[in-house]
Amino acid sequence: MRTPRYKRVVDQLAAQLRAGRWPVGTRLPTHRELAAREGIALVTASRVYAELAAMGLVTGEQGRGTFVRDTALLAGQGIDEQAVAADAVDLRFNYPAIPGQADLLRNTLRELATAGDLESLLHYQPHAGRLEDRTAVARHLRRRGLTVDAEQVLIVSGAQHGLAAAVMSFLRHGDVVAVDALTYTGFKILAHTLGLELAAVPVTAHGPDLDALEELCRRRPVRAVYAMPTLHNPLGWVLGLAKRKRLVAIARRHGLVIIEDAAYAYLAEDSPPPLAARAPEITIYVSSLSKSVATGLRVGFVVAPTDRVADVERVIRTTTWNTPALNVALVRRWLDDGTVDRLEAHKRTDAHMRQAIARDVFAGLPVRGHPSSYFLWLPLAEPARADRIAASLERQHISVSTAEQFAATDPAPQALRLALGSIPVADLRPTLTTVRLAVEDDIHR
Repeated sequence: MRTPRYKRVVDQLAAQLRAGRWPVGTRLPTHRELAAREGIALVTASRVYAELAAMGLVTGEQGRGTFVRDTALLAGQGIDEQAVAADAVDLRFNYPAIPGQADLLRNTLRELATAGDLESLLHYQPHAGRLEDRTAVARHLRRRGLTVDAEQVLIVSGAQHGLAAAVMSFLRHGDVVAVDALTYTGFKILAHTLGLELAAVPVTAHGPDLDALEELCRRRPVRAVYAMPTLHNPLGWVLGLAKRKRLVAIARRHGLVIIEDAAYAYLAEDSPPPLAARAPEITIYVSSLSKSVATGLRVGFVVAPTDRVADVERVIRTTTWNTPALNVALVRRWLDDGTVDRLEAHKRTDAHMRQAIARDVFAGLPVRGHPSSYFLWLPLAEPARADRIAASLERQHISVSTAEQFAATDPAPQALRLALGSIPVADLRPTLTTVRLAVEDDIHR
């Protein structure tokens, strides 16, 4: 059987793109030009570019054209993640640490080793955690403006596990979830895995466009809204009280479940109370100590409406049975003796210092981020291309994230997200200066 003409064009162009015939970011011929050159119909030319885009070799931007993508970055810039190279400076992931944390761990392990109930840590724990541990978390949450009964708190293996537990408890395959047009990549991965449909809500400088959310709920059978009201990742906003009230009102009016992600909320002091404090009957609150204490501990917590606690507990049983008891025992001691509070205060100061350095380096550019955030959003001016800049920095052993990783729309905007919390402070300014030079070089080139 003969191969269709358009398939031969697809294969030929794909081979040329993989071979690097055109530099990353090159604008390819228009659909009409491709049709004339190859002797195919205009609709067929559009089909050719659609197939190349599905392969991840090109990206189309309305009103601008079709551009060559950097295939070296594909594994890490879409739904999937890839590990940062061992010799790379990491501006993709945040795992902030304060000097002396290892000694804290060492001392606490010694204390646990001599504790009378050490053997109990070798056994299964209640699926939602022991009541005394849940009580310690509830006390901690009061300092974040959320007063709940310990029985509403469920202990999970990090915030990502908490989000999975929330989604699996409240939603089903095919449900529509409203998300910010730029949102946390981990939720995108979760939605893709569980077959949820993400409906993008346009974003403004200070939060989601709530008029657009209202209109979306009128047009579509939206089941839930995923929100990061206190220190949004990646844009860094903190929603004001009026916007929180309106978001809750929309959710109640349209029967939405609110999934509130508070992973970075500890960095924002004096923020309004969480959504879960205003609408506890429809909100499932998810956070962890991964960013505020240590990513390796993998201890998080979910606060569920009273009538849904059993559903979340069932998912925990199904997915992990229980969070490792040794991890929880460590965290419980640090919650009780004030270590968590001290670490969070140190990290707020550290993040504020790093953010100030970044703002200084990128002075004059339209950066966005909270003053105490561990990340910075850098929109790119025309004709800069995020994938081309990321590829250039990769060759200089610096890993950055492009907007594609966070975008719930297609095409993604041209922007970089820079994680500031994972490299030594002394290296931050020179590293960010290299990023700025790469951006300016791409624009001028």
